[in-house]
Amino acid sequence: MNDCIQAYGGLVWSITRRYVGNESDAEDLVQEIFTELWKVADRYDGARGSESAYIGTMARRRSIDWLRKSKRHPEAQPLPEVEDFLPLVEARPTVAYDGPMLLEVLNTFPEDTRELFQLHFESGLTHPEIAEKTGVPLGT
Repeated sequence: MNDCIQAYGGLVWSITRRYVGNESDAEDLVQEIFTELWKVADRYDGARGSESAYIGTMARRRSIDWLRKSKRHPEAQPLPEVEDFLPLVEARPTVAYDGPMLLEVLNTFPEDTRELFQLHFESGLTHPEIAEKTGVPLGT
């Protein structure tokens, strides 16, 4: 493989650079071309053409495929700076609730469900803590 890269690296590089504007993308494509060449080397038939023609044709086809594929995907746009975002909202906003009304609604629930709500609202336990204490799977 090293001999192949030494002999045909310049050819593959020059072909890919014609189609690929970005040097980093061209380097990646050259690597892909040589990897593919390694996988399909047994398909080469000397009676149909020279090694350089075979490799050059493969490089050209892969470069055209890359170009077509890249045109199908929109170009990435950078994210705006952090100060351009809306101000951060408090992680746990304070929610006011009517205690007596909440108790009235809780009394309509089955006992096991009411216990879960009481552990959260009255005892202040988190969901993982409630799951551990009651043995009820988290997210149920």
